Amino acid sequence: MGERVGFTVEGGVATLTLRDPPANTYSYEMMQELDAAVLRARMDDEVHVLVITGDGDKFFCAGADIKMLQGAKPTFKYYFCLHANETLNRLEQTPKLVIAALNGHCVGGGLEVAMAADLRVAKRGKLKIGLPEVTLGVLPGTGGTQRLARMVGRSKAIELMALGANLSVDEAKALGLVNEVFDEAGFADHVKEYARRFVPPNKASKAVGAIKRAVVAGLEVPFESGLAIERELQQQLFLSEDAKEGIGAYVEKRTPNFRGR
Repeated sequence: MGERVGFTVEGGVATLTLRDPPANTYSYEMMQELDAAVLRARMDDEVHVLVITGDGDKFFCAGADIKMLQGAKPTFKYYFCLHANETLNRLEQTPKLVIAALNGHCVGGGLEVAMAADLRVAKRGKLKIGLPEVTLGVLPGTGGTQRLARMVGRSKAIELMALGANLSVDEAKALGLVNEVFDEAGFADHVKEYARRFVPPNKASKAVGAIKRAVVAGLEVPFESGLAIERELQQQLFLSEDAKEGIGAYVEKRTPNFRGR
């Protein structure tokens, strides 16, 4: 895809790799490439799941390139954060499942990227996961204050961010920030196997995407409006090939063969 974001597709899974080792910090240019990669995966009918990971095995992502920001003008910093927010919103709103594979430390803006994904899996070990921006005299400015509070609750989110605390993998899993933890040996293979659980023929990926859209959109509107979104998406699914296949397979007592259509 580019120098800063790798893009590969295998078995219906698009893997987007953040490339700026060892810390995989992101720049304006990396965010541009990530934005293009997300859009490319969204428009590809052969892609059903997106996986985001980091290059190497030390960091998933350590956030924004601090050296880039240090000498930048305030207006650049503002528009950089704005563009990064737009990219992560695109990631969050893409109607395909997104998995963040935390192959190393995931701190600052790196965790903000991971929280824009739908699911997070992490490598077992001494990984650090957190939002320590307060130690720089700033706040998590790429959706961190909003997404963390929605995930762990207002009080816990304020505590973690105000302390600048880093969590272990097990602590992050206990809070619901991490869904699954895999052994370091064969981590990439574990991630692939996990991602394939949501890909045809195993799952109706169109329905998985609709579930995501209903949840993401529904959480931001009143309950009755959320129900209306749910009904609209359900009606669309009833017209899909996978719904016909799933219902037919149930009646015929056989395993469905979904195609993501």
